Amino acid sequence: MISRKNEIENGNSDNILATLARYNLSLPPVSLNTLWVNITSLCNQSCTHCHIDASPERTEQMNRATMDLCLEILVDNETCRKLDITGGAPELNPDFHYLVEWARKLNKHVIVRHNLTVTLDGNPQTGEDKTYLPEYFADNRVEVLASLPYFKQAETDKMRGRGIFEKSIRSLRLLNEHGYGREEGGLILNLVYNHNGPLCPDDRITIESEFKQELQSRYGIHFNKLLAVTNMPINRFRRQLEETGEYDEYMNRLAESFSPAATEGLACRSLISVGSDGRLYDCDFNHALGMQICEAEPMTVRNFDAEILLNRMIRFGSHCFGCTAGGGSS
Repeated sequence: MISRKNEIENGNSDNILATLARYNLSLPPVSLNTLWVNITSLCNQSCTHCHIDASPERTEQMNRATMDLCLEILVDNETCRKLDITGGAPELNPDFHYLVEWARKLNKHVIVRHNLTVTLDGNPQTGEDKTYLPEYFADNRVEVLASLPYFKQAETDKMRGRGIFEKSIRSLRLLNEHGYGREEGGLILNLVYNHNGPLCPDDRITIESEFKQELQSRYGIHFNKLLAVTNMPINRFRRQLEETGEYDEYMNRLAESFSPAATEGLACRSLISVGSDGRLYDCDFNHALGMQICEAEPMTVRNFDAEILLNRMIRFGSHCFGCTAGGGSS
């Protein structure tokens, strides 16, 4: 078992555990319906808020043998109906297609976390073309969860780099041309908006309305839903906050906005996250911090046991205030 000292060093769990205790919240797992698989840290972008520290220089890739073990988990656990594929840019893993197509053969709902610009940029290390992606997504009927920092160019380019907004709009149009984002087509295109701080439910409704109105009126773009999430104060974003002297203030805002109601929908209570090397985590944020699930022994796809995982104690750290602030972030 990981020591209490190591738990605090990794996740600074004292404050969040005290807050949960104050509200008498134990927060055990409630189901196992999603396998959230991080298959690469390679990305064509280096976003300022990226909790994985993904970039064009990263080399971590999940190999096919580990993917096969993930697929076996989906076969052996009927309640695990969703495969959520993330990165980096997951499309840059050479076996991305293999994983998607086998999961679809197993009749699983496949979600791909897509940064939009990879379609136009391709692979930054090999130069491999990726312009086929919108058609590929549609052919395999995957749900596309696309990140877009904002509906205006200045804000988006500030976070992701010059020219990113224009590429994102072009990519969104390609997805629309292949049937994504319209209720009648059944091809789901949801957008993700990262916010610096907590959001209440009314904030989310307002922001989604603004995104839909602006993207449709300015660019003719349609999408299904907007997921507004809180920027996690870890890795690259944490370093940015510390460099500007804003880290303590940011954490205080999150902690002061803790909402017991938000804990009911925490993603960690209904999924298992898998790192590119097959190690298991409560979520992709714990993965980024190296907070591996340990029940008698460190757990991986090789000793995956649904019964043990459903009875585990979820590991919480101070970053969890990001998912429990305001209306929640999961």
